[in-house]
Amino acid sequence: MRAHLLGIEGMRVEDIHTLLTNAMTMHEVSERVIKKVPTLRGRTVINLFMEPSTRTRTSFELAGKRLSADVVNISESASSTKKGESLLDTAITLASMSPDILVVRHQASGAPHLLARYLSSTCVVNAGDGTHEHPSQALLDCLTLMRHFGEIPTGKTVAIVGDVAHSRVARSNILALSLLGNKVRLVGPPTLVPSDLAHPRCFGNRVTVHHSLGEGLKGADVVMCLRLQRERMTRFFIPSLEEYARHYGVSEKVLRIHAPEAVVLHPGPMNRGVEIDSDVADGERSLVTLQVQSGLAMRMAILVTLAAIRGAGTSESSEGGAI
Repeated sequence: MRAHLLGIEGMRVEDIHTLLTNAMTMHEVSERVIKKVPTLRGRTVINLFMEPSTRTRTSFELAGKRLSADVVNISESASSTKKGESLLDTAITLASMSPDILVVRHQASGAPHLLARYLSSTCVVNAGDGTHEHPSQALLDCLTLMRHFGEIPTGKTVAIVGDVAHSRVARSNILALSLLGNKVRLVGPPTLVPSDLAHPRCFGNRVTVHHSLGEGLKGADVVMCLRLQRERMTRFFIPSLEEYARHYGVSEKVLRIHAPEAVVLHPGPMNRGVEIDSDVADGERSLVTLQVQSGLAMRMAILVTLAAIRGAGTSESSEGGAI
């Protein structure tokens, strides 16, 4: 059978714990002089990125190489989709070359799930699909908090501020953080943070919605800033960038008043002066650099875990996000 990482939805808390533990081990590899281990020697990883990416693509590539896998990178501009070939035909072509893992980023929500349904001998990793999920980002964010707090994050209050409506990062983080036992506040204007996201049918009873920045940040342990994803907006959601920054931009002044002990995350890329000020992004409470470091370790852990499951011929279901 097969195993995939398609999303946080469908994962068990034990799965996240296992990945966090494995990632802590993988982090040690990157601190060595020779940053390479033979764990995936003879395995092949294909990174199929149909959307632009810096952090995710680079870290998956480095993750594979540091584990001694053969790594192939394919972008949209270098694929036959530019000639009209469907994503499924492209993936089937690649799968016929017997890769062990296919890492996919695509602008269509559900694209990795479609591929997982048809590729019988290749593990599929969702590196971001439309506005749906970005599971490895949420997992690395949990790892970042684990490294900062010295334990798996639980019982924390996390404020996610910004464009929640269009953010796959927000969705995966809400699911992961809630699963680990944290309270999640979604903060932003009603157009970007609809009130119905607080309904238990959406994410359970650990999520609340706040349209006041001060109210949403009050006493938070963690503040996660989100980029305005204007490339996904089909209509006007804010009057202007200046207006948004005035009411929802996270600055050191605002944090000192409402969340003086909070640490700050940002998945990148950052729009400085819009959703986050430079005094926060570059300040002592910022964990942004630690996030990038954690991203490499977590993606190494994901590749190792999936390769081990595939090698063991597991009979676990490939539905949901189960790894």
